[in-house]
Amino acid sequence: MTDLPDNLTPVRPAHVFDEAKLAAFMKDHVEGYNGPLTVLQFEGGQSNPTFLLNDGGGRRYVLRKKPPGKLLPSAHQVDREYKVIKALGDHTDVPVPKAYALCQDPGVIGVDFYIMEFLPGRILADPLMPDISPADRGKILDSLNDVLARLHNVDHKAVGLGDFGREGQYIARQIARWTSQYDLARTEDIESMEQLKKWLPANIPPGDETRISHGDYRLGNTIVHPTEPRVIAVLDWELSTLGHPLADLAYNCMTYHFGPGYGATGGYAGKDLKALGVPSEQDYLAAYARRTGRKDIPHWDFYMAFSLFRLAGIVQGVYKRGLDGNASSTTATKYGNRARGMADMAWNLVKHRA
Repeated sequence: MTDLPDNLTPVRPAHVFDEAKLAAFMKDHVEGYNGPLTVLQFEGGQSNPTFLLNDGGGRRYVLRKKPPGKLLPSAHQVDREYKVIKALGDHTDVPVPKAYALCQDPGVIGVDFYIMEFLPGRILADPLMPDISPADRGKILDSLNDVLARLHNVDHKAVGLGDFGREGQYIARQIARWTSQYDLARTEDIESMEQLKKWLPANIPPGDETRISHGDYRLGNTIVHPTEPRVIAVLDWELSTLGHPLADLAYNCMTYHFGPGYGATGGYAGKDLKALGVPSEQDYLAAYARRTGRKDIPHWDFYMAFSLFRLAGIVQGVYKRGLDGNASSTTATKYGNRARGMADMAWNLVKHRA
């Protein structure tokens, strides 16, 4: 299997499960599975541990499961991931892997999990895409933009996702949620987070909208075709819900504001975008607006600050799980200072309006 991803490891000790029980489940519930089963674990992915499953006939599948240990409230709901992937795959043109089976019986591997198809392709974790030509970089980012617009154009009620979240007031509810999650995982005092916790709920823009929101939409959470410059699948739906589409868009555009030291790789801040083949943030926003029938995208600083605040809350949780010893990635404890940096950036965007 020469096209296997290069980020596979043996199953790490904290995530070992009964592979014989999994094989028995797959025989009964997964189309085409024939055994014998072999399991490898993907490195990376701070949310739900992910595994590559191989059977004796050369078929490959991906398993996503809850992590072990005590979890934050409402986190790691793999049944929600399965539901949205299944609905989008069955009823829309949003590219997702085929969803095969969901298991919520702890007697199989101890935690909830689901199984989907394995799609060979490229995971471009570095938004700078160092091995890609400038022309293809632009096409890949345009495809990323197009897929997000397709997602936000979906009628969630028509595809069976009318109950996937609450209608309206998404941003207010998310501010409250991530304030609470951040406070549960707080390990130090970050003044800019405290300021944002007060400023954001008091300055939510007018004009509420509800669409399917991915919640972690970025290049590294997609599969790019093995040779062509286009996205063939969107992954990691753990944070998906019904939400405000401009919050999803702002999260996707944080890369424009990140320099070295943010995420595993940094982003486009301070780079020569034209030389890279990367569209400007304004051009990216204009393409999205065109694809979703908008005239413009007002209050952009608010949506960007909100997304940075939310991500600061997320990475603080990752850092805390790393300190507690039950994160799904060995790099989790490197996330500590990133929460502060993101919160400072968000507060700098909006403090002149405070």
